[in-house]
Amino acid sequence: MKIVPIILSGGSGTRLWPVSRETHPKQLAPLIRGHSLLQQTALRLAAMEGSRLQFTSPVVVCNVEHRFMVAEQLSVIGITDARIILEPCGRNTAPALTLAVEMILQDTPDALMLVMPADHVISDLQSFRAAIEQAKTMAARQDAIVTFGIVPQRAETGYGYIDAEALPGKKAFRMKAFMEKPDRKRAKAYMESGHHFWNSGLFMLRAQIWRHALQQLEPDMYALARQAVVQAAVDVDFIRVDTALFGDCPSDSIDYAVMERLAETHGPAVEGMLVPLQAGWNDVGTWDAIQDVMDKDACGNALHGDARAQACTNSLLHSNTRLVVGIGLKNTVVVETSDAVLVLDKAHAQNVKQVVEALKQEGRTSASTHRKIHRPWGWYDSIDAGERFQVKRIVVDPGARLSLQMHHHRAEHWVVVRGTARVTRGTEVLMVSENESTFIPLGQAHRLENPGKVPLEIIEVQSGAYLGEDDIVRLEDVYGRDTPVSVA
Repeated sequence: MKIVPIILSGGSGTRLWPVSRETHPKQLAPLIRGHSLLQQTALRLAAMEGSRLQFTSPVVVCNVEHRFMVAEQLSVIGITDARIILEPCGRNTAPALTLAVEMILQDTPDALMLVMPADHVISDLQSFRAAIEQAKTMAARQDAIVTFGIVPQRAETGYGYIDAEALPGKKAFRMKAFMEKPDRKRAKAYMESGHHFWNSGLFMLRAQIWRHALQQLEPDMYALARQAVVQAAVDVDFIRVDTALFGDCPSDSIDYAVMERLAETHGPAVEGMLVPLQAGWNDVGTWDAIQDVMDKDACGNALHGDARAQACTNSLLHSNTRLVVGIGLKNTVVVETSDAVLVLDKAHAQNVKQVVEALKQEGRTSASTHRKIHRPWGWYDSIDAGERFQVKRIVVDPGARLSLQMHHHRAEHWVVVRGTARVTRGTEVLMVSENESTFIPLGQAHRLENPGKVPLEIIEVQSGAYLGEDDIVRLEDVYGRDTPVSVA
């Protein structure tokens, strides 16, 4: 039986700000070893393929705003047949999984699923594969939901724990209880007990079992999520579920909605089982966790990008755009992006989330949006701005095109610095080559296209009374994006 991988990619990862932001969260960022965490999760499946493990193409559930980045990142690693289900809003992991389950059950009633968050690191694939093979046998033959319990390596207070009872003669456990993040003393006792495990958020189960459990435990959530799938529509390469129905779903996690309640006497006839996992797992939720999974020098320092460390110990220097130099740092994290720099003592790594919330309250766009913005046609970077002007660097992928659009409050000057642009300007269509420019008057319909085989790069100078991104009226768009509300 082939396993259907479900990749849940809806998180925002605010504790990894300033690299992770709402518009470009941690699972889509190349934080470790080149590929994004989403790509590493998908590639992990291919690396485990073998005679006892075969996988179908993945089902990915992601935020609607991330759909083009998710599709592009999967395509880059050769996955072009994934089913990408779009969440119109965040309702946590239980409704997200239900969307995937109901979609799968339409054509595969006996589906066996491996549920994985998109933002975890697993370094020992051989051990991970062995655990999946064991879980597959249990989930396929029993009415069970199998979770993977991480064997604790330290008295960690930042994770939830699972208390589990060993099954006689088996390398598996029956779940007894879930515990929230403990204090240091209790975490130490859990670690030493031999039957407490970190909660990984990884699951193996049959799709029908999830449907049955949710029907019994969260009937409203199940009914609304199921109906949202029934009324779903295909949009280009994506599956759009009904926005209103899904928005009415109760918001809850897989653990709270189902896993913690499986042992209740009034719960469904479904067992919660656990397979121990020692495979270099890390949920990389904070910057100190990122450092843990990176290569380090003799002094315990981890460097990313153009970074140098002198007389530093146990520190992380993470550069994205500029040279970062640390001197005499100890247990310190420095993270640089084009519009923000974070410096923190590792003991306060959990506090980044509160800082981001404070920045949002101040109305700072850098709390949730990068300076560099990804679009389905490429990306742009706002490199300078002032009163009545803004300068952008725009890169358009080969064969891609922007929407046919107009602006009420700004004019635009385009200078081509690489490639050749096809420009629609009113009823006129012209080709603009390197070192040539064109002008788009205020209020005129226009479009930028890249007909070539290399990326098109232009410098755009905007001028006008208002330069916000909501001053765009899309007249036609090949990507099916809705027209933003005009400020006119």
